[in-house]
Amino acid sequence: MDRTENRICWYSSLLIALMINSPRLLALRENGIIARYWHFSLGEWSFQVLFNLAFCWLLFFLNLNNRSRFTIYRNQKKHGLYILYNSAIVLTCIIAGSAIQRVCFGYKGPPGILGSGYFARFVLSAVLTGIIIKIILLMRESKKKDLENQQLKSAYMVAELELLKEQMNPHFLFNSLSSLSGVIREDPEMAQKYIRELSNVFRYAITQPKANLVTVEAELSMLRSFAQLINLRLEGAFQLDIQVCEPYLLYKLPHLSLQPLLENAVKHNAATLLKPLKVVMDIQQERLVISNNIWHIPHPESSNGIGLANLNERFKIMMQQEIEIINTGELFIVKLPLKA
Repeated sequence: MDRTENRICWYSSLLIALMINSPRLLALRENGIIARYWHFSLGEWSFQVLFNLAFCWLLFFLNLNNRSRFTIYRNQKKHGLYILYNSAIVLTCIIAGSAIQRVCFGYKGPPGILGSGYFARFVLSAVLTGIIIKIILLMRESKKKDLENQQLKSAYMVAELELLKEQMNPHFLFNSLSSLSGVIREDPEMAQKYIRELSNVFRYAITQPKANLVTVEAELSMLRSFAQLINLRLEGAFQLDIQVCEPYLLYKLPHLSLQPLLENAVKHNAATLLKPLKVVMDIQQERLVISNNIWHIPHPESSNGIGLANLNERFKIMMQQEIEIINTGELFIVKLPLKA
């Protein structure tokens, strides 16, 4: 329990104890009905209030302490054991309180009356305490969700920043401009097409949609331009096969989800005209599946997996689902969830 919860528990325990035992104060009126059957004793009444307060506090502590069996059983949905343990605490405190009061204050009335009084007070106290415990648990859940939302927002900003860095990284710019330089010398007409495709990619990359989700059709449109750039860079050793049927073109996914996957495939595979890099995209079980054949590079660059980790983080934030990554040795497969 944190400091705020601790204060709530103490104040609630005191309030419940005073409220439950306040009817005994009516015995102070000598001509009252209660005074005829019950002699008021300040010491006895103080004991009942303090014992009741301790009982309520014990219930708060056992049910709100994350390490207690009560909390473990509640979290594991073992409602039978949870109720049984709480009932055992209530009955134990009823028996202990009535026994201590009988011994310490010399109670000489019928034993059933004292026990019945404790039973009524403690059962009602347990009910009121349970209501407050439920309120505190709801407060915890609300705080947890707020914290998770804040963490997700922070993670989203980090992921978006990393993604932007990936789009504008010098390596990509250098490769693109180097390819453009060669195309200009060899084929000016092709160079114009290359510039159009390059501008399409950068325009799409820096244009952030309001909802952060875009249609599959929009992503594929940019991807075709990006594939043209890759194909020119690899001198025809790259093939993109899109097998997405029309109904799924209107499904949505996070902005710039596909381009990092193509860049990742190019980075980690060797590609030649005899052994081209082939990327296939299709739909399986309402997921967009991107697979590429694997041609091992003789001296591969070290990879920390940050790109795929960032992509997965973005899907967790915006789609509440994770991407699936499979490496069969011959194929590298990434499955992206879609939103209808």
